[in-house]
Amino acid sequence: MARILVIEDEPDLQKILDYNLRKAGHAVFQALRGQDGLEQAQRMKPDLVLLDIMLPDLQGTEICKHLKADPETRGIPVIMLTAKGEEIDRVLGFELGADDYVVKPFSVRELILRIQVILRRQEPVTEQGVIHFGCLKIDPEAHQAWVDGEEVRLTLTEFRLLLTLYERRNRVQSRITLLEDVWGMNTEAETRTVDTHVKRLREKLGNAEAYIETVRGAGYRFIGNPPETRL
Repeated sequence: MARILVIEDEPDLQKILDYNLRKAGHAVFQALRGQDGLEQAQRMKPDLVLLDIMLPDLQGTEICKHLKADPETRGIPVIMLTAKGEEIDRVLGFELGADDYVVKPFSVRELILRIQVILRRQEPVTEQGVIHFGCLKIDPEAHQAWVDGEEVRLTLTEFRLLLTLYERRNRVQSRITLLEDVWGMNTEAETRTVDTHVKRLREKLGNAEAYIETVRGAGYRFIGNPPETRL
């Protein structure tokens, strides 16, 4: 069971989400206004936040920005709910640190599945299928990563980026390729979002940041072997 905070100003949608999330076994908390939702999130530190962008007082993008800037709440997964479906809106959401982005109207069943994927990172870790690479450890099933034994709190997008680069190690991945395969976008206009996420990912990886190399004019590459065994 997870504690999920729903910040949404549409009462009917709140009722639908409340019913379905509780049916899925979660504890649901609600806020109809942005400021109330931000204060609840800071106070209770839920396991996940469903966040509407268009709120009557404080915009969802501002709430996400506040949560991700605070060390005490930055690890809380955020799924943005919005009627805006333009690509630039999705890019903005991801750049602010959102873990996922769902456009209204959406399938509640699909939303529940997306929530389960994100929450899976908090489940107990088993060693089966775990990747060990130098000081880095990755569990693809649990969506978790560790550096020198310390867990690294990654957003879902950051984890996808890390795993994609690792699985294609020693091969250069262009920004366009990463946009298509990690973000599901087919455009050359927003490649800067790749640079933003790689920078943020490197900062979080600490001693493992050097595993991701910048190939000038081409893109990024995960090294072929850990430093101690590199040929």
